[in-house]
Amino acid sequence: MENIIHAIIDALGGIPSELIVFIISLCPILELRGGLLAASFLHIEMWRAIPICIVGNILPIPFILLFIEKIFEALKNTKLVKMINKLEEKAEKGAEQIMKHKKWGLLLFVGIPLPGTGAWTGSLVAALFHFKLKDACLAILGGIVLATIIMTGISYGIPYLVSLF
Repeated sequence: MENIIHAIIDALGGIPSELIVFIISLCPILELRGGLLAASFLHIEMWRAIPICIVGNILPIPFILLFIEKIFEALKNTKLVKMINKLEEKAEKGAEQIMKHKKWGLLLFVGIPLPGTGAWTGSLVAALFHFKLKDACLAILGGIVLATIIMTGISYGIPYLVSLF
């Protein structure tokens, strides 16, 4: 992931560092995890980086939860059918474990930084499996908080994080 983050930073060079971090945090796959790594590479203070990354990661979530099913349905009648099917398959793979534990499963799925997990995929799973909007939002927000704690420790160093408390 580091190489991808460095490539994006290089490509977006010339714009403010905070905006680069925000843009990376908006992106699927990279999300807050990539944003915090980028912030540490760009020497942005942790306390400035965290809110930027959280807002960037949260911003797309309501749109995914509210509109993804309608968007998928509309796109299934286009040449993007294969992409839509892959996204739905990815969501179904994650859903099996999530559905066992519902809200807690979704929170952990979003919060544990593993490939293919995160707020975007968690939102997709929640929407496609008809979670209540409130439950999905709370679990995803909790997962983002958990991911923030884990990735802050990884990005800025656990000793630095512990020294603040």
